[in-house]
Amino acid sequence: MTIDVHTDPDPTPDPAPQHRRPEKKPRQERAAALTLKETGRWIWTQLTSMRTALVLLFLLALAAIPGAVVPQRGIQPAKVLEFRDANPDLYKVYDNLGLFNVYTSAWFSAIYLLLFISLIGCILPRIRVYLRALRAEPPATPARLDRLPESATSSTSRGADEVLDAAAALLRKRRFRVVRRDGSVAAERGYLREFGNLLFHLSMLVLLVGIAWSTLFGYKGTSIVVTGKGFSNNITQYDDFTGGGLFRAGNLSPFALTLDAFTVRFETGPVQTGAARQFTADVTVTDSPGATPHREVLEVNHPLTVGGTNVHLIAHGYAPIVTVTDGNGNVAFNGPVVFLPQDGNFTSTGAIKVPDARPESLGFQGFFLPTATVDAKGPHSLFPDALVPELFLNAWAGAPKKETGTPQSVYSLDTNGMTQIKSADGKPVAVRLKEGEYLDLPDGRGRLTFVGWQRWAKLQVSSTPGLPLTVGSIAAAIIGLMLSLFIRPRRLWARAVEGEDGRTLVEVGGLDRADARTGLDDEVAAVLAVMDDPVEDDSATTTSEGMK
Repeated sequence: MTIDVHTDPDPTPDPAPQHRRPEKKPRQERAAALTLKETGRWIWTQLTSMRTALVLLFLLALAAIPGAVVPQRGIQPAKVLEFRDANPDLYKVYDNLGLFNVYTSAWFSAIYLLLFISLIGCILPRIRVYLRALRAEPPATPARLDRLPESATSSTSRGADEVLDAAAALLRKRRFRVVRRDGSVAAERGYLREFGNLLFHLSMLVLLVGIAWSTLFGYKGTSIVVTGKGFSNNITQYDDFTGGGLFRAGNLSPFALTLDAFTVRFETGPVQTGAARQFTADVTVTDSPGATPHREVLEVNHPLTVGGTNVHLIAHGYAPIVTVTDGNGNVAFNGPVVFLPQDGNFTSTGAIKVPDARPESLGFQGFFLPTATVDAKGPHSLFPDALVPELFLNAWAGAPKKETGTPQSVYSLDTNGMTQIKSADGKPVAVRLKEGEYLDLPDGRGRLTFVGWQRWAKLQVSSTPGLPLTVGSIAAAIIGLMLSLFIRPRRLWARAVEGEDGRTLVEVGGLDRADARTGLDDEVAAVLAVMDDPVEDDSATTTSEGMK
């Protein structure tokens, strides 16, 4: 048996016949000769090239950076105003460039749409080529197999049809597509590699669609709900709200919920004292008007889903319950007031506004401390749970104001037109009240009573209609990337020619289309082995004779 193995890492194809190329016209003449149709075709070719798609993808990532660094009006309107007050000149430049609305700006949308078009133009022609390749048979056997990257030859006493049948059976077993042609076998596999590439790029396209869908039609808002109170999914119920460019109020799911109870537990041991251990909200949900209410449990990282809308629990705090009696002896205010926590021990600040008090309107601002203490740092809380709740307030009074409709923060007191109430000795009134205590204001202005406290929960209500599409496209992109990385498109050919001496000349060659030749020599050797003469097992023969 004679075997010759050839390895040519850089095969040189047969020289093609030389033809004289026509002389090219100067570039200016060619450009001037382009018609409008040809110019449009050239622009489309440039736009839909893979190089352009990569450049646009890079530009999109670059354009998104200001959205992560500069505060956005739709997400952080208060920080935008703070930036304006701190940097008035720079604010004008940023505003003219649209940096406070990056994701809805014209330049960001232009990059986004061009990338979308470029991806479509890149993918569609490749899909057509891929479908033709799926229907096509493996290419014909080359005339010179020894010029392929891996090749081997041998001679055998078996017939040509027999060895070709053996080669075809092995290749089919190894999941090659096999075709027999005139004394040779052509085989190819690895079609899923291009499928993986196409799947990856299609997934990127669908990902852009999902993001655009969520951006245009989605919304997100937050609302603080005090225990025992309710929330209905209406824009007027939100403390802050952001909707997409095509969002309409009618898109809101008509559900309502009531915060029945809010359970909080903190670590009291010596390790991680005050660390959160449990936040659980018991709510009653009505999916739509007239529907039967049902009870649900809302926890951190375990959102509630109602009609395609997600309700997340994102924060909590305390709302002291106060009663304010005005100078005329009427109850001008009674109920809980939300105070916002400022540190991990829930030292909370807030304001109590009593515009309906008469003869003067009243206002109070200060601290609610769940575990109160006063030291050199001033009043603050020592523990996040309400073990020693106290209320520290300053009092203000002023002439009643007309309602102007101008929005104001409910968490701070606008003291314009008001005077701080002072005691008989001329010092500002500083209120420190424990639960159940009250204070009579000087000059018969009224009484403030600290009735008790309740907890509040901050709910984030959001709808991202394109999220399933986005998540699915990411999963599909990962699958496509794995297919394109780990599948090797490969072609193998085998030829058998019977000689005059009665022996059959066998040739095998292989080509790895992914330039990753690992294992290609083993494939060629395996095909050659099944086509060659079987190797006698001397050890088995000896054993049989010994047994005789």
